[in-house]
Amino acid sequence: MLLLFTTGCKKEKREFVVVKFDPEKSFTMRETDVSTIISDSGITRYRLKSKLWLIFDKASDPHWFFPKGIYVEKFDSLFHTEASVKADTAYYYDKRGLWRLVGHVKVENLEGRVFETNELFWDQKEERVFSNCFMRIQDGEKEVTGTSFESDQRMTKYQIFNSTGALPINSERDSVAQEESATPQPAAKPATTKKTAEKPVPVVSASASAKKK
Repeated sequence: MLLLFTTGCKKEKREFVVVKFDPEKSFTMRETDVSTIISDSGITRYRLKSKLWLIFDKASDPHWFFPKGIYVEKFDSLFHTEASVKADTAYYYDKRGLWRLVGHVKVENLEGRVFETNELFWDQKEERVFSNCFMRIQDGEKEVTGTSFESDQRMTKYQIFNSTGALPINSERDSVAQEESATPQPAAKPATTKKTAEKPVPVVSASASAKKK
């Protein structure tokens, strides 16, 4: 509970205002246009960027809140990017080491695979990532979708459940060939032989032959 008071210059006058502090709804720190490096045991692990960062460290479950979006890069011990993450909204629960990412979540791993969903959890203590929402994985021109997902935190060893996939046609030539094979071709006309008209052979009767003699 916070007490505020005012005093006058000539005559002392105090006014007390009682302000109720709700640790679940009142943040203890506010930062804007954040771009920072986060270390763990003296090793740089993450780069974090956000328009607004609110900290609720007096809440029953202390957490960070990023209501205007977040972008995070995760590094390995050699400062190479293992994965990048962005989302519309994010929560980080400090004691549990748990990230909750909500809204247009997009993750890209070191191999270039892209993972998209509406909600994603990243458990740093268990070193795993999971989602119970629809998931889309784009690997080059191949696409796989499913209803839930689980992975290691590097996003290289993963499972997607109730999955379906789509494979594109490899080349334009294959596409043309398939279209041609699917299009019915007109039947060939039977070959015709040209007949030469024969001249009629005159028939001479026996009586006519005798008269000439």
